[in-house]
Amino acid sequence: MTERVATTPGLFPLPDWAKEQLSDLKGHQKGDLLSGDEGPEIVETYDEVRTELVDDQLEAGLDRVNEGQARWDDNIAHPLTIHDNVETGGIVRYYDNNNFYRDPQVVDELTFSGDVAGELEAATDVLAGEAPLQATLPGPYSLADLATDEYYGDDAEFLAAVAEFLAGEVEAFPEHETLFLLEPSLVENPPGDGADARASEAIDTVAAATDAEVVVHSYWGAFEEKVYAHLLDADVDAVGFDLIAGDREDTVYNVQEYGTTDSVALGLVDGQNTLVEEPETIAERVEWFEAQVPVSEFDQTYLTSNTELFYLPENKYKQKLAALAEGAEVLE
Repeated sequence: MTERVATTPGLFPLPDWAKEQLSDLKGHQKGDLLSGDEGPEIVETYDEVRTELVDDQLEAGLDRVNEGQARWDDNIAHPLTIHDNVETGGIVRYYDNNNFYRDPQVVDELTFSGDVAGELEAATDVLAGEAPLQATLPGPYSLADLATDEYYGDDAEFLAAVAEFLAGEVEAFPEHETLFLLEPSLVENPPGDGADARASEAIDTVAAATDAEVVVHSYWGAFEEKVYAHLLDADVDAVGFDLIAGDREDTVYNVQEYGTTDSVALGLVDGQNTLVEEPETIAERVEWFEAQVPVSEFDQTYLTSNTELFYLPENKYKQKLAALAEGAEVLE
């Protein structure tokens, strides 16, 4: 019988009180963004935010709980932007939407950082065993795609280095039940011939660094066929499909034609729209997908938002958390 798991890809909006407080502490300029060596007042504020975001998920009844990534100024690029061997370039549009990130320019070897592991250690302390921890990282292909290589000098070598860097970070993580690797570039800027196989190998490298369930989650549309076929070569537990954006029929066709992983993640609520989905609607979308594909049952179906939720106002984000948890209950 398929286990339905309510969760999210993480990256939540800052509480309103924290926006004002951090604005006063950090300032508004490019040089005032996170660098990894913040003073005690800023650290304490983020600690308070982390506790609040974990509590939000526990109160909503999610089956997996994220750290929340409130410190992430850049929703994909963060692990590089705070790295000592990465310089901050200009502000770049994040794919084709109204969000932006700082161009991380890699100027030296990508050595171990431990920044995300530190966040997860702190989240583990807050959770105190009340729910399983879920980690979130950018996938290696998307992180390499969004960064600028000023050191390695070769696309394949750079991708491999990014994958090894992420794997090293994962090895330092505290115990976690699930690892979500966010790979929007696989849809937004799909790799061509040769690069698609290398993207799968890079994901393999990161996935091999943990014993947790690994979910490769992409969004803003369906995978191209060849990209999807190569993605299935990666040794991961689940692939995430966006059932909100793009043509769902293309996603179903890929699964019908090429199969899929033993588990799946389904983007069922819109992470960029304030309309809150009814739990029954979420359940119907799960049932629709499961009825279309040639699989009698999955190990797990992760019920999640299609994108990160940081785009939303604080009250809507909380309502969407609750809707996902209630949607899973409807399916029981």
